[in-house]
Amino acid sequence: MRNMSLKEIAVACAGVYYGDEDSYYKEVSGVTIDSRKIEKDNLFVAIRGARVDGHMFINQVIQDGALCAISEKRIEGAKFPYILVNSGEQALKDIAEHYRRSFHRLKVVGISGSVGKTSTKEMIGSVLEQKYSVLKTAGNFNNEIGLPLTIFNIREEHEIAILEMGISDFGEMERLARMARPDICVLTNIGCAHLEQLKTREGILKAKTEMFQFMNPEGTVILNGDDDMLATVTAVHKKTPQFFGLSSDRDFYADEVENLGLKGTTCTIHTPQGAFRATVSIPGEHMVYNALAGAAVGCALGLTCEQIKTGIEALVPISGRNNLIETDSLTIIDDCYNANPASMKASIDVLSKAGTRKVAILGGMYELGSIEHEMHYETGIHAARLGIDLVCCIGDLAKGIADGVNAVPSATRAKHFDTKEEFLAECCQFLHKGDTILVKASHCMEFPKIVDALQKLEL
Repeated sequence: MRNMSLKEIAVACAGVYYGDEDSYYKEVSGVTIDSRKIEKDNLFVAIRGARVDGHMFINQVIQDGALCAISEKRIEGAKFPYILVNSGEQALKDIAEHYRRSFHRLKVVGISGSVGKTSTKEMIGSVLEQKYSVLKTAGNFNNEIGLPLTIFNIREEHEIAILEMGISDFGEMERLARMARPDICVLTNIGCAHLEQLKTREGILKAKTEMFQFMNPEGTVILNGDDDMLATVTAVHKKTPQFFGLSSDRDFYADEVENLGLKGTTCTIHTPQGAFRATVSIPGEHMVYNALAGAAVGCALGLTCEQIKTGIEALVPISGRNNLIETDSLTIIDDCYNANPASMKASIDVLSKAGTRKVAILGGMYELGSIEHEMHYETGIHAARLGIDLVCCIGDLAKGIADGVNAVPSATRAKHFDTKEEFLAECCQFLHKGDTILVKASHCMEFPKIVDALQKLEL
């Protein structure tokens, strides 16, 4: 990582340094909160977690080569450098903010939204990599712990950082944006995720747009103009946002959309620089929106239409995100990383394009507050209306999906299972060779275990 001394770190997090003077001016090689990933001269930040307290591992990480530890506790008789702080988590964020500010030429693209943050990040990354050295958020490192760890991965060679920013409550986006300081803000949509805390879609819009408070005032805001809530956003820092969508009055729009089934979508993308035909290899209309977001960011950062087209067509799926897996017995749509009502329906839309028997294996969607049964019920209705042949509903919340399926006069059948284990014990009885199967649920339901089992299934 870029040079950062213990003196600099102590000042950045308002901590008190304890240790010898020589070490005070030494530079750390990286920052981690995971005692298992210590490398020579790392800074270890001790975090009090729900299950594990990082302070338990301070002596061990020093033995393993860490240069210094950030601690909320006085360490009596310490023979190594440490920095005493009030909060390890806050120190992590303060240090990340300081580190981000040291990259004056770096451009940051901040991405948020109720649905599609990760797939949009991957699309934008694929586009920008046609011209720039790009760092992007890995996995789900998009919260108040993950974002600073992503920022610490920025290196001198990086020209662009694409930072995914996920929230579930008011104030979180403000804290994330304070660290990220985005030059370009992208919001994908305002859905029904995290309603337990944010209550309404208006609340979600308010929370998401906190990002603008710490963006570069000369920067660019890029919004999905087909989202009724985002369409209400007017000037940000006295500048009009750029909108993308499927309507020709957007700044960036797509038409002549041709559905290729599970092979993706072809469309014509119109930009202020010109129009071009592109094929998005990952299925689903939502991927056309992602391509438009990629085109908008690409134009803002000086890419040509040819570079943008190449980037869109170079995109490949990642595990758990609309990833198509073909085995000798089944075609599996692995979209099980997470779920909310909008993304669940979008994935069912994708499944409906399959030219085979269609099976949806669906679990619960969490943090929906008082409307959780209604949202699951509507998902079941959606699946039945699209003619999904079999809907396997797993877990207590998914009973609502089965209820929705059964409420629609159709050929769609619903089966409910209390647990994944119960489903896996019986699935050979009703899955057929050649089926196309969607697997989707909230992250905490651990549906990757189902994907793994289905890949080994012989029918």
